[in-house]
Amino acid sequence: GVKMAMAQNEFVDTEQPVIAAIRGGDRYAFCELVERHKAWVRGAVFAVLGDRDCVDDVTQQVWLSVWKRIGELRDDRSWRSWLYRLARNAAIDAGRELSRRKQRFQRLAGDPSSARIQTPSETPHREEQHREVLAAVRSLPILYREPFVLRHLNGWSYREIAKVMDMPVDTIETRLVRARRILREALKGKV
Repeated sequence: GVKMAMAQNEFVDTEQPVIAAIRGGDRYAFCELVERHKAWVRGAVFAVLGDRDCVDDVTQQVWLSVWKRIGELRDDRSWRSWLYRLARNAAIDAGRELSRRKQRFQRLAGDPSSARIQTPSETPHREEQHREVLAAVRSLPILYREPFVLRHLNGWSYREIAKVMDMPVDTIETRLVRARRILREALKGKV
């Protein structure tokens, strides 16, 4: 009795009334949703894009899409998967645009990687380590980077990741093990 009730309550979604209010044009409910979920949406965008510089712009586009397209959400209970798909698709589009821009820039200016700006720092070693880790995460193939970021930067459970990515939990587990192995290899001797 009690265990069954607890298991059912685990799936009670406190955001459903908020989603319903947003459908009705409630801006306060919308701001509440943004405030509560902006961190993982940013994480989802970063997971796909792998580029920190564009994350805020893309995330802002995602939230604009949520406001404009809330009517397309078929079932209020699936809002999290719907929002994740919006974030993922916006990041994929931004990534394509970023690649096009980088290619144009490289054709015009030559290879920009040779012109690095050095910035003074109190803890250059720690910052260097942080950069190394971010670069390693960024270099993960997307099928490993996406669940890795959702798990380790956003703190999602395996089940939550499996649900939004529409995959079995054991597939997510396998990808996370592989991601960690790739990162350990990439960071060996650096961090």
